[in-house]
Amino acid sequence: MSPDTGTSAPQDAARIELAIGGMTCASCANRIERKLNKLDGVTATVNYATEKAKVTYEGDVTPEDLVAQVEAAGYTAELPPPPKAPGAAADPAPETDAEGGRIRALRDRLIASAVLTVPVIAMAMVPAWQFTNWQWLSLALAWPVVLWGAWPFHKAAWTNLKHGTSTMDTLVSMGTLAALAWSVYALFWGTAGEAGMTHPFSFAIERSDGAGNIYLEAAAGVTTFILAGRYFEARAKRRSGAALKALLELGARDVAVLRDGRETRIPVEQLAVGDLFVVRPGEKIATDGTVEQGTSAVDASMLTGESVPVEVGPGDTVTGATVNAGGRLVVRATRIGADTQLAQMAKLVEDAQNGKAQVQRLADRISGVFVPIVIALAIATLGFWLGTGEGIAAAFTATVAVLIIACPCALGLATPTALMVGTGRGAQLGILIKGPEVLESTRRVDTVVLDKTGTVTTGRMTLVDTRLAEGETEADVLRLAGALENASEHPIAQAIAKAAAERTGDLPEPEDFANVEGLGVQGIVDGHAVLVGRTRLLTEWALDLPADLERAKADAEALGRTAVAVAWDGKARAILVVADAVKPTSAEAIRRFKELGLTPILLTGDNTTVAQAVAAQVGIDPDNVFAEVMPKDKVDVVTRLQSQGQVVAMVGDGVNDAAALAKADLGLAMGTGTDVAIEASDLTLVRGDLRAAADAIRLSRKTLQTIKSNLFWAFAYNIAALPLAASGMLNPMLAGGAMAFSSVFVVSNSLRLTRFKALADKTPVLDGPVPLAENPRVEAAV
Repeated sequence: MSPDTGTSAPQDAARIELAIGGMTCASCANRIERKLNKLDGVTATVNYATEKAKVTYEGDVTPEDLVAQVEAAGYTAELPPPPKAPGAAADPAPETDAEGGRIRALRDRLIASAVLTVPVIAMAMVPAWQFTNWQWLSLALAWPVVLWGAWPFHKAAWTNLKHGTSTMDTLVSMGTLAALAWSVYALFWGTAGEAGMTHPFSFAIERSDGAGNIYLEAAAGVTTFILAGRYFEARAKRRSGAALKALLELGARDVAVLRDGRETRIPVEQLAVGDLFVVRPGEKIATDGTVEQGTSAVDASMLTGESVPVEVGPGDTVTGATVNAGGRLVVRATRIGADTQLAQMAKLVEDAQNGKAQVQRLADRISGVFVPIVIALAIATLGFWLGTGEGIAAAFTATVAVLIIACPCALGLATPTALMVGTGRGAQLGILIKGPEVLESTRRVDTVVLDKTGTVTTGRMTLVDTRLAEGETEADVLRLAGALENASEHPIAQAIAKAAAERTGDLPEPEDFANVEGLGVQGIVDGHAVLVGRTRLLTEWALDLPADLERAKADAEALGRTAVAVAWDGKARAILVVADAVKPTSAEAIRRFKELGLTPILLTGDNTTVAQAVAAQVGIDPDNVFAEVMPKDKVDVVTRLQSQGQVVAMVGDGVNDAAALAKADLGLAMGTGTDVAIEASDLTLVRGDLRAAADAIRLSRKTLQTIKSNLFWAFAYNIAALPLAASGMLNPMLAGGAMAFSSVFVVSNSLRLTRFKALADKTPVLDGPVPLAENPRVEAAV
């Protein structure tokens, strides 16, 4: 498994997630993180995009201490609500969406500022509009923008100043207030207030003593541009977390419970484990459970991404939030609340979004010292221009531009927004990424080790082939053999009975049924004396297999499969071949792995003959098959591959795969497997489709690629813009627009991940296992 990039916490340490308020840029998140980590026994990670802090603490530290530490840094923190007791009533829905309210308030502030700013900029840009005393109208329009519109920046800057620190808000506040203050000075005490004053708009203000120059269009324009950037950034951030919100909202709101023989409609929060509840056609299944009555098709596409409905009946398990697409079901609840698959999926996604990849830690360290460096650079710029004798106007313009252009927000948003969108999109496709460090592992992986049973194969016995004697029909063989086997509980018998029922319809009831210990079954079906079992059973009745059936039996056994003989009325009629069938999507998945540059390796405890046959069927090189491997030795295989310089991904589903999943550089657990395997993995595939593993690696790599492109452009923006600003070649208003655009660009680039398409849904696959006679690769292996 990929190593954690953060500090490991003791196993007995407590963990909590705080909702942080008041953050305006990445520097805020870094400040809170440093403040929390100063407490003994505390390890904290603060995410600016999700506005949450993941904290691990031990010793005498309490949650209240953590809140107090955040507040001491000048921000707010909220503890998570206490968990509800089973059966507790649901909390009333809030009347307003707090996040939506903040965005609307920001929008209103932006609109008002824009209405006032447009004429200020227009008058400064167009000399023909500069009527007598126009500059005083500009002041009347600009000062509410700079003082009221930019109030959130000033408030945050003052709070930071009280705590002896600085953030992006400090830069914006200093720049806009300085521009306004100088303009007021020039108007009241300089020459800018004279009736004939003109202000031609240019990228570099004219060189003069500065007393005749005003910067009202820069002060108002910068404020409005940055407010616009904040608004579009907030909207984009909300969209980037939309997939997780949609996942959390999938669940049913109420449920019809069977109590005292009557249906009672209750909120889903009052449902208890063991309750029976009714799911009608078209309704969502309220929680995880087991079907007690009824049969139906269940649409799990919203939860797993699987487009084909799954048939369920008594004894089958169903998952909460999936949709009953067919008949009426009565389900017994087995898991509720935080224990359900939906809740666990949401928790995995949220944990991944709140984490930090290694590449983000570098950006955080840079942005943490960026603001003080920029302030020092601004002072140096002011001193340089004054020292060269270029005048106050030139010095002031360059200094304000440096302060405005240098916002590190794009750096702070580069990783978390891409991670939020990527993990959210993965959840929609049934791919759960456990943490950001997983992304680093997928880039380096070059070998994928596949457990056979339950991963490449179905993990259950299936009728994979039917060989008929001359003159017989498959329908007759399956109908008579299936009817007899349907009365047996043996897994092989049930595999034959299930296939017979699917292909021929309802099976007749046998008469005089008898189980012959170790040999098979016999009985009367539709007036025929039928035998189904080992060839020894037929021998006891003095029946021999014809040559073609004998060859079919030998071929099946050469591949490690079970050959079941069928006879009736004194004649051998067919050989039924039963095996753990290869999943119909496995061969396509192997091809996808190879396209990604991965070498697939098959790992199994089965004998070599079976392993080689499965490898041939799905396209794995015979030299890349490890057979007859005991569960405890699977770790040794992974270790051996790693010692040879290979970076190993392991895909498995069972308890016996858990250690190998944990040992591998990247562990992928099939969601149809055991909880132990899922817990030990880095990625969980909700569907049992191996192609989803290839999609998971593609999505992870694409997310990492997006993070790196975000960081590149964020760094490039600052590297290119700061020298332009310091050299006086960038008007402060344009600097504000460029700074706002950089943050919006990073978030918008991340949102492109919402268009990621799973290849698993594009490729047609076979409806069932490939019969031996129709698979030339298996024929060649024989």
